[in-house]
Amino acid sequence: MSSIAIEKLAAAIGENVYIDVAKWHLYLRDAHLHTPLAERFYPMLTKGNVSDSQINEVLQSIPVKLGGGKLEVPLSDLLPMQSRVHLVDALEEFQRDL
Repeated sequence: MSSIAIEKLAAAIGENVYIDVAKWHLYLRDAHLHTPLAERFYPMLTKGNVSDSQINEVLQSIPVKLGGGKLEVPLSDLLPMQSRVHLVDALEEFQRDL
């Protein structure tokens, strides 16, 4: 795995994708979730197109702790539709540049 490529993908995700909590937009770089996402998506992107179901599977597999760890919610439940669109766009753009 190329750490430079993963960092580039993580940066694109972190700058464009956010979770929505009480109408506050918390970008994934600020929540420190951009790198784990990039590490999971990078191998998929190098093998070909990533399907919506694969994206959803990855998002559901990443727990986000809330309230000091009292509650865990899958990342997929915290991303509004517009943020998912930004994620797909970032993945597609990264894959074109491979």
